[in-house]
Amino acid sequence: MAGKAATEHLFNPATEVETLAGLGSKLSIPALLPHGPAKEWLEQRRATVRPWATFVDQRRFGKPRNFGELCKRLVRNVEYFQSNYVFVFLGLILYCLITSPLLLVALAVFFGACYIIYLRTQQSQLVLFGRELSTAHQYALAGGVSFPFFWLAGAGSAAFWVLGATLVVIGSHAAFHELESGESDELQMEPV
Repeated sequence: MAGKAATEHLFNPATEVETLAGLGSKLSIPALLPHGPAKEWLEQRRATVRPWATFVDQRRFGKPRNFGELCKRLVRNVEYFQSNYVFVFLGLILYCLITSPLLLVALAVFFGACYIIYLRTQQSQLVLFGRELSTAHQYALAGGVSFPFFWLAGAGSAAFWVLGATLVVIGSHAAFHELESGESDELQMEPV
């Protein structure tokens, strides 16, 4: 009966409106994600996201005066907008996956193999050539089986594209986004 109530709650238009109304203040991570360190880390990142309006405010961008200011901006902005940059990185990964269907197939093969291994280890250990394989060896075998699919999908070039795009986007944002006026902790000295 509780399952039926939960199902009705999911598809109830009234609760959807209430949920959508609360989206402006806080995004929720789906309950489908397993509990663990990854979910806790993602929750922590989500809780420390700076306002996106501040993040993309065009009036706050300007050319640094010198190399020292550029370095200071890079350090302070990466520290201040760290969670925003994580979500930019995740967005670039998602874009790369959506635009590469073969990479999605390779990931499906890999995660499917990992799921099959997970189910097999619940029943008994896998025996290959008379030797019982540990769980780590089984996952390595899943990686080895799916490696040709990743190679055909161009996963290496996709990974380098994501890393390069992330460095360019985050680096340029951090370098050109001006610091808050209260963030300058050094005394500004005028030349004599």
